[in-house]
Amino acid sequence: MMSKKTVVITGASSGIGLGLAKAFIDNGYNVVGSARAIERLLEAANNLGNPDSFIGVAGYVADPETARNLFATAIETFGSVDVLVNNAGFFLPRPFTDYSPEDLEALLDTNLKGVVYTTQVAVEHMRHRGDGHIVNITAALAIQPNIAVPAALPLLIKGGINQMTRALALELSPYNIKVNAVAPGIINTPMHDPSTHEFLSNLSPFGRLGTVDEIADAVLYLAKAGFTTGAVLPVDGGQSTGKW
Repeated sequence: MMSKKTVVITGASSGIGLGLAKAFIDNGYNVVGSARAIERLLEAANNLGNPDSFIGVAGYVADPETARNLFATAIETFGSVDVLVNNAGFFLPRPFTDYSPEDLEALLDTNLKGVVYTTQVAVEHMRHRGDGHIVNITAALAIQPNIAVPAALPLLIKGGINQMTRALALELSPYNIKVNAVAPGIINTPMHDPSTHEFLSNLSPFGRLGTVDEIADAVLYLAKAGFTTGAVLPVDGGQSTGKW
């Protein structure tokens, strides 16, 4: 197993994260995934059907100890980490003045601190190796907001991560660490009630929801790309191109 490449994926127990875990395993990677509840990770492992290639680490991404545990587990089990995918996060659309202090703290904890702490540990490891890939999952709406989806606070954070992606790509280039982002549009996952699909489909020129597989294809490309860094790749059916 140590001859295979290893990816760490945060938020790996459902939705896009679970789809990413499956895609990486299907492409010959070992996967170390995080989620808050060990029960969710055990269920994910059963769904993936490849227990030798998947290890779950329970913990809250806003806790720096979770990041250290993720990488310690990956290194102890598989020898090293080649790729980090910062996937954990949630989307909370609402009018700006309706956001509560609790909403802000929750968004900062999961969507910002989780990315910062996990990336710091990844950089320490990859810098010593002289190689590595970091892929951040952001949001197409952070490139092009939409009046139909008020979400200023999540986009404040996701837009900031887009800029962090570019900044780190430059900072880490001497160590051959590539840093990129995938900015999904509206993706067909269990978080979207089927009753909302018609409305959500109209948010992109393609007139449909994206699939988890389409996000996985983009992440896999960036996880293997040797001469691409600092890119924010929209996978959104044209949603972020502007008004249509």
